[in-house]
Amino acid sequence: MSTPLDAPVLLYDGSCGFCARSVQFVLAHDRRGTLRFGPLQGAFGRSVVAAHPELHDVDSVVWVEGSAVKVRSDAALVVLAYLGGGWSTLSALGRLVPRRLRDALYDAIARLRFRLAARACLLPTPDERVRFLN
Repeated sequence: MSTPLDAPVLLYDGSCGFCARSVQFVLAHDRRGTLRFGPLQGAFGRSVVAAHPELHDVDSVVWVEGSAVKVRSDAALVVLAYLGGGWSTLSALGRLVPRRLRDALYDAIARLRFRLAARACLLPTPDERVRFLN
């Protein structure tokens, strides 16, 4: 199994039901099965934030690959590209939209995320559980 240092990691808000459902969507469409997941509130998430002070006030999905991090709409588009197939086409189309507009849409959804989905506990299957960091 890959470690966080050699596989991409998707950090998410562990207390957000919308985020939990988003992670479940990614799990269901991840053909490679190498993406790792972790809550921003967990030890790995906190270590990423400590290494990247610009993330201190970020309340967003965070894509971590090596020492590079992507947030907000950039992170969402990287996830879609990672999933491949039609999702990578959607990612490529999304990159045609200026980041300012993409992030405005991302922020609008983020503001509503607790209303869009009730708090939910993410319960990965035993096979999926090994892909989660604390």
